[in-house]
Parts: sequence; structure tokens; C-alpha cells
Amino acid sequence: MNETTNVTLVGVGGQGILLTADVLARTAAEAGLDVKKSEIHGMSQRGGSVSSQVRFGARVHSPIIPEGETDLLVAFDAVEAVRAFPSVRPAGRALVDRCYLVPITVSSGLQPAPEDPDGALARLYGERLLRVDSRALAAEAGNPRTANMAIAGALSRLLPFPEEAWLSALRGRLPAKLVDVNLRAFALGRAALA
Repeated sequence: MNETTNVTLVGVGGQGILLTADVLARTAAEAGLDVKKSEIHGMSQRGGSVSSQVRFGARVHSPIIPEGETDLLVAFDAVEAVRAFPSVRPAGRALVDRCYLVPITVSSGLQPAPEDPDGALARLYGERLLRVDSRALAAEAGNPRTANMAIAGALSRLLPFPEEAWLSALRGRLPAKLVDVNLRAFALGRAALA
């Protein structure tokens, strides 16, 4: 990765993208790096696209990742990973959930349904594509709402931060009553990419 590492997180409103981005930003900050973060909520309240960008390094000057400069794309939905492909650098990787949600623009008839998101992902990313099944991992953890922390666990395998920094950031960001189940989901996601 470059001197400044660029991570873009994409998905649909309600998937926990912003919380996951916060945990990543806290982890990088705890590692002593300069961190900048930006968010685009879109129509997130209505199931629309959500994007968050996290940049970290010795010195980061802007929270916005230039087009085509994402080192690591984290997609909570296959269709959003296809849409975000132009943002990823040629050597960049993509961690993509096996989830497929019908976007509001498709269910409302404004856009056609994508024909083969999995095939498109394979064609676009090739060997740079990593997949995780966050829903299955969250169910195993005991709460389907922890799917984002399963993705965070998988993400933790792809970035150079110690596991304890991730756990500290997670504990610092979540309400105490939700920490244990989220830690289980994180551990399962981390094990999924071992």
C-alpha cells in the first residue's frame, strides 16, 4: 500500500458502514497514524447507497480519496462493489460481502436489476477479490445485526494493525451491552480470512 492508505467502504443504508468506518479510523489513530474520514449518506434512510472513506498514514492532507486511488474497497453489498470499481486503483483489492440487497432504485423501477453481480465482480476484480459471508457469521455470533463487525474482523486481516488495537477501538465505540456479541462477530470474521 502507499504511504497514505486509502480505504473506501460502500453499501446500503442500515448495514453499519459508518460504524465500521469509525472503528477503522479509531484503530488507525490508536496506532499513532494521522487519520481523515469522510462520509456520503445519499438516501441511506431509504435504503440508498452509503459510502465512507478512511485515509491514514504519517500525514494525511485530505479526507477525500481521489478517483481511482482506493487501495482497499470494503463492500457490504455485491452491487455496490460493482458500482465502486472505478474508485479502486489497478493493484487495489476488494473485500466484498456475499450479501445482495435490492437497491431502492431497482425496486422502484428507476434502474434495471443487475444481471450477474457475482460474475461481474469476478471479471472486474479477478484475484484481487476476497469474499466474506457476514450474515452467516453474524448468525453464528448470535445477532444478525453484527454482520458489519464480521466484515470488520475480515478487514482486520488485510491491514497492518494488531488485533488488540481493533478490539480496543471496537470497545471504545460500542455501547457496553453490545460489546460481547460484536466481539464474537469480529472474531468469526477475522477467522474467516485466516
